[in-house]
Amino acid sequence: MTEPTSDKKGRPTPKRKDAEAARKVSSIAPASTREEKKRAKEAARAARIASRAAYLRGDENALPFRDKGPVRKFVRNYVDSRRSIGEYFLPIIFVVLALTLIPSKVFQIGSIFIMYSVLLISLIDGFFLSRKLKQVVSEKFPDADLKGIGMYGWLRSTQMRRMRTPKPLINRGDSF
Repeated sequence: MTEPTSDKKGRPTPKRKDAEAARKVSSIAPASTREEKKRAKEAARAARIASRAAYLRGDENALPFRDKGPVRKFVRNYVDSRRSIGEYFLPIIFVVLALTLIPSKVFQIGSIFIMYSVLLISLIDGFFLSRKLKQVVSEKFPDADLKGIGMYGWLRSTQMRRMRTPKPLINRGDSF
């Protein structure tokens, strides 16, 4: 036989209204203290800075999907090892803009001619760069997917060298 137990809780049962009020969390009360929020904000900031630094260095795990893989790294190095008219397009446009401000038809028409010439040369250079990249990549990486490789290389070649991300890992003229 078992004895009846009298386990009493030692306090009266709370009213329903009081129990529900205790369960609710005030929507205006902070979820955490100011110090916790400040620490979390600083930790998130430090993580963003570290991630950005890793991306600029070219760490494979920090790169976005479009830049990942040995094929894309090879394309970046190939483009960074050569000069291209496309990387000088933006500075040339500033010169053209300054020349169009001169109130002479000769300078204005000449500057527009220069701008379109550089644009055309850049497009032609991009076309040949794209073909060369596909050829070299197919030789070096026979199983690689060539879709988008040419455009990726051409768009990188049109950026000024110091503005490229990830940063160039090799110097101009270097072999890799």
